[in-house]
Amino acid sequence: MSLAVYAAGALCWRVVDEKIVVLVVHRTKYGDVTIPKGKVDPGETLPQTAVREILEETGLDVTLGVPLGVSSYPLTSGREKIVHYWAAEVVDHAIERSTFVPNTEIAAIEWVTLKKARSYLTYERDVEIIDAFEALVRQGVTSTFALIALRHGKAEPRGAWAGSDASRPLTERGVKQAAGAVPSLLAWQPRRIVTSDAVRCVATVAPLAAATGVKPRREPGISQDAYEDGDGDVRTIIGKRVRSRKTAVLCSHGPVLPEILREIALATGTMPGGYLTDAADLETGGFSVVHLSATNPASGIVSIETYAPPVD
Repeated sequence: MSLAVYAAGALCWRVVDEKIVVLVVHRTKYGDVTIPKGKVDPGETLPQTAVREILEETGLDVTLGVPLGVSSYPLTSGREKIVHYWAAEVVDHAIERSTFVPNTEIAAIEWVTLKKARSYLTYERDVEIIDAFEALVRQGVTSTFALIALRHGKAEPRGAWAGSDASRPLTERGVKQAAGAVPSLLAWQPRRIVTSDAVRCVATVAPLAAATGVKPRREPGISQDAYEDGDGDVRTIIGKRVRSRKTAVLCSHGPVLPEILREIALATGTMPGGYLTDAADLETGGFSVVHLSATNPASGIVSIETYAPPVD
């Protein structure tokens, strides 16, 4: 069987005259109307592809929101195309800075109501993505922010390190994991970076801090030392992040991550379950993106997506 072709895109949306409208593109080559998307470039992650393709096809610089689903369909070559979609709220500033001009790939872009999109889109598989977004609209959770739980990169083994546990540095692999996570994390445009004060956590968020210009806040309350000593302060730290309603990365340790996920659920009125355990069960360098409503965080966790560390 031939290998699948992977692609990613986003359903861009905004509110105009108190109505939600979504962006569709008229493609030059195919003469169709569809949702903007494109193939993954070598070395890219799916979230990275989605943001890049939206910028290239529509001129809009977007931040990803909630995942909306996956479409798959056969190509004329016989290969299967698998497309991952997210919602992406488009702010006025992005509209003002749009660089779109008609080109050989996209003839026009158009904002339409959800009702019009249903009859306007060429492919039924695109209408299914509209259905997924409309479900969020009905729940009143379209505007979202994310709390991203990040496990530090691979560190020097405890038994092989002469210094304190908190002073253990990243290995060469851990350094690569920290740098490799940045392109994906940037797709959600984190505005805050919170990290355990352990060296391995501080070093893990350093490349992200350099890329965003956001200064990391060191919090001993989410450190492994505090966890093992029984004096951690995860609840206070998570509560502050939920109240701020700004996307944040929280870098911590394997034993602390289940508590971080549990406190996010408790702070947002979400029923606990095995899904929290799964989201916390991260490899070193991996992360889970927990999406919460920006207008009503107490409505619970909207969605969680989990990412393995970059391939070495």
